[in-house]
Amino acid sequence: MNRAHLDKLFTVLLAGVLAGLVLAAAALPIALVFGRGFTGLMPYAELPEAMRTSQPAQRSNLYANDGRTLITSFYVEDRVDVPVSEVAPVMRQAIVAAEDVRFYQHHGVDIRGVLRALTVNQRGGETRQGASTLTMQYVRNALASDPQLTEEERAKATEISASRKIREMRYALSLERELSKDEILSRYLNIAYFGAGAYGVAAASKRYFSTTPARLTLPQAALLAGLVRSPNSDDPINGNADAALTRRAYVLDRLVETGQADAADAARAKTEGLNLRPSATPNDCAAVPADHNDWGFFCDWFTQWWDGQSAFGNSPEERQRMLRRGGLSIVSSLDPDVQSKTIEQVLGIYALTNERAAPTAVVQPGTGRVLAMAVNRNYSVAANPKGQQNYPNTVNQLIAGGGGIVGYQAGSTFKLFAMLAALESGLPLDTQFNAPAVFVTNYATGAGPASCGGRWCPENASPSWMDGPRTMWSAFGRSVNTYFAWLTQRVGADRVVEMAERLGIVLRSPDDARLAHEGARSWGPFTLGVVDTTPLDLAGAYATVAAEGVWCRPTPVTSITDSSGRKIAAGSPDCRQVLDTDVARAAADAARCPVGDQSMYRRCDGGTAEDLQPGLRRPLAGKTGSSDGNATETLVAFTPQLTVATIAANPDNPQDAVGGGVQARQITAVGRLLAYALRDQPVLDFVPPSQTVAFDRTAPRTAD
Repeated sequence: MNRAHLDKLFTVLLAGVLAGLVLAAAALPIALVFGRGFTGLMPYAELPEAMRTSQPAQRSNLYANDGRTLITSFYVEDRVDVPVSEVAPVMRQAIVAAEDVRFYQHHGVDIRGVLRALTVNQRGGETRQGASTLTMQYVRNALASDPQLTEEERAKATEISASRKIREMRYALSLERELSKDEILSRYLNIAYFGAGAYGVAAASKRYFSTTPARLTLPQAALLAGLVRSPNSDDPINGNADAALTRRAYVLDRLVETGQADAADAARAKTEGLNLRPSATPNDCAAVPADHNDWGFFCDWFTQWWDGQSAFGNSPEERQRMLRRGGLSIVSSLDPDVQSKTIEQVLGIYALTNERAAPTAVVQPGTGRVLAMAVNRNYSVAANPKGQQNYPNTVNQLIAGGGGIVGYQAGSTFKLFAMLAALESGLPLDTQFNAPAVFVTNYATGAGPASCGGRWCPENASPSWMDGPRTMWSAFGRSVNTYFAWLTQRVGADRVVEMAERLGIVLRSPDDARLAHEGARSWGPFTLGVVDTTPLDLAGAYATVAAEGVWCRPTPVTSITDSSGRKIAAGSPDCRQVLDTDVARAAADAARCPVGDQSMYRRCDGGTAEDLQPGLRRPLAGKTGSSDGNATETLVAFTPQLTVATIAANPDNPQDAVGGGVQARQITAVGRLLAYALRDQPVLDFVPPSQTVAFDRTAPRTAD
């Protein structure tokens, strides 16, 4: 049965249902028939919660940390509510003229309109006039979009049946007893579909004219008001300009008839073209601005973070529903200026045309806020050359891990965790060991270049520069493998593993996670960074030392506001003291040695990235790391205000060694990035560690 036949059937059914009402109304005075007397002929209905609270799906917007720069939006329906006071009067008048000219006279159901529609439709042989008031249309839309209803229940809200029409009437009568006309009009304007994917007058104003509801002109308002009757077939953006112009002319005539518009103004409006200025609202991470494609990786991590927040729902599905329907305003931690400099410097390490990658993260100590995430890849689902999963296009999380990305070996940057475990156990910074070129440990190992008779025996990369009497200062600065193998053996490898996990290192590789759980006591090589990690995890761990032992869970947000303007607490930093303050200060003091700075006790005597601090000209700490055969190269650097971590690797081919030559480019890139990001910030020094933790052997030190 086609639509025309269904409409005829509906008209007959509705006529039968209303026949009794019409006969009863005939016996009543005219004032009662067309006024409140009609309400006595039809019982009221208890309103569903969706109509009491008006909660249609609204888009959520994700902004940069300035609260103005839009990264993207998330929605199932492009809608954002606006109060009726922010809608131009001409738009309010146009929608009433187009859809319900007696809106301010009836009480939810316009019996005069119902009788007229029945008479005209039956006489004409087809349905040409409707009888739905704005209130009834709002009822229909509210039920059809109510997330608390099932799909079947929502479908019933728009079915062609007399029972649906009667239900709408009853709800409309009840609604008008509880809400003012302006509130009903406001809700209608915010829930109606205007075509071209725009729900509500705010989205429609932007979609068709790139403006706001408050700035709509007479011809613009008339066009929008005309679209709600047939938003799909009359949509002018998708090619039906003639139908849209015809409906606009109809609305303009109705405005003149009702005295809401001057005839001359309406005539001039009819002569204008459509004058569309279409603009689309981005949806999801793939829709970040084209000239800021690098934002896609931060956006992707934001959605990953969101799905893990129990405050937003009991499951990832519920959390996504809140994100895409909740009308949230989310101010992220992304700093557009720092992000721009980060991607610029990353491309200085490797170009977009290079199969090797340099994923980089910038984290704020003391808050965990992630200011930038960049990698030399296109954030795109476009096809790649055969055999390449992540080059040159990818939406995989190369910077933060997850979704099958476990990370990259970070080499000697993991020596930080051995040093922290030793300091916490009571060993001071000046703990000395005469580091040999090769150190045979007690840890069993299989065959390989680092095996001596079945024992793990690491060697120093540059014996002439690394061997000899070393302390934590000089061993960390020169990255002496044998010193830290000895230190790990002394404090226990399990304590080193626990320290790394305490500072936020997530072991995403199943093999790494199994070893940490079942064999941490014998996992000596862990100290030299043989596990996979990510730049974001590494930056967060080093930021803990920069913040004097306060670990903050990396976060992509600074504030979240719901559609009512209420701040959601989930936007606050998640921080806690995980290290004794003096232990953290001691580790920071030793970490000044690798990057060309000098410790408070002037014990640094060489570093693996000595060119980094002199160019920055402010206190700096950090560490380099090279995995076996220079398969990967890592650099972490931090000040009290900022931490940067970058790893050079080939995500698609771990056997493709990046080589040691990339380290010079990493040093240049990180130095320039820090100088730019800190250009307006005061020069802050690290707080010196106590004499006790630097020189005296005492009891173990742990965080409170």
